[in-house]
Amino acid sequence: MTAKVNLDHIGIILVQPQIPENIGAVARAMNNMGLSRLVLVDPKNCDLCRVLKTATGSSIDVVQELEVYQDLRDALSPYHYIVGTTARVGALRPAMSRPHHLAKELIPVSQKNLVAIMFGPEDRGLSNDQLRYCHTLSTISTERFSSINLAQAVMIICYELFAAKRDTPPEPLPRLPNSFELEGMYDHLKGVLMKIGFIDHQNPEHWMLNIRRFFSRLPLTAREVRVVRGICRQIDWYTDQLEKPEKGRNK
Repeated sequence: MTAKVNLDHIGIILVQPQIPENIGAVARAMNNMGLSRLVLVDPKNCDLCRVLKTATGSSIDVVQELEVYQDLRDALSPYHYIVGTTARVGALRPAMSRPHHLAKELIPVSQKNLVAIMFGPEDRGLSNDQLRYCHTLSTISTERFSSINLAQAVMIICYELFAAKRDTPPEPLPRLPNSFELEGMYDHLKGVLMKIGFIDHQNPEHWMLNIRRFFSRLPLTAREVRVVRGICRQIDWYTDQLEKPEKGRNK
C-alpha cells in the first residue's frame, strides 16, 4: 500500500506578505496541489479585491477559508511540526533539507500531526527570530539568483508534497506537542535555567537556540514535553526551598 502526505494536515503560513496578488497566486498553487489551509500573519496588504484577481476558479474557496493572525506564535500554536523556508544559509540556519526530501520526511509526521510550512515576506524572507519556532528548514536550490517569487516557492513545495509517496507505509509518528505546548515548555525551561545560572541572563535566547535545536532533532512527543515540564517544576520547587532559609537569616 502506498503512503502519501496527508495534505489535509498541511498548513501554508505566509508571514507578513506584502503583495495581495501573491496571496491569491499562493491560494491557486495550493488548490492545484490539493492543499486548503492558508494562514496569514500580520499581512501588510490584504486587499481581497486584488487577492481574488489571481485566486481564480475553485481556489477562491482557499481564500474564503484563510485565517489571519497578528502574532506568529498564536498562528503556529495548533501545529505540531513546523518547517521554515529560507534562501539563506549560515551558522544560525544549519538544518536544511531540499523540498523533495522534506516531502518524504513529512509522510509519517503528517498522518497524526498538523504541519506548518512557513514562508517569509517577499523582500527579506523569514528572520532568525521567526525561524526559532521551526523543527527543520528547507531551501530551494537555484542556479544563479537565489530569491524566488513567493507563489513560485509555494508551488514548488506544494508539488513535492502532492507527489511524495512511499511504497512501504512508514510507521506514523505519535502525536507531537503542538507549538503552544512546546513554546510553553521552552519558556518554562528558560526560566528555570536562568534561575540556576545555566544560561546567561544577558542573552538567554542565544543559549536557548542550541537547546531548541537539540530537542527538534528528536522530536519530542507530547508526553515527553509533559515530563520536561515536570522536571522544571521540581527544580523550581527545590530552588525555592533552598532560598527560604536564606531569606529567614536575612531578616
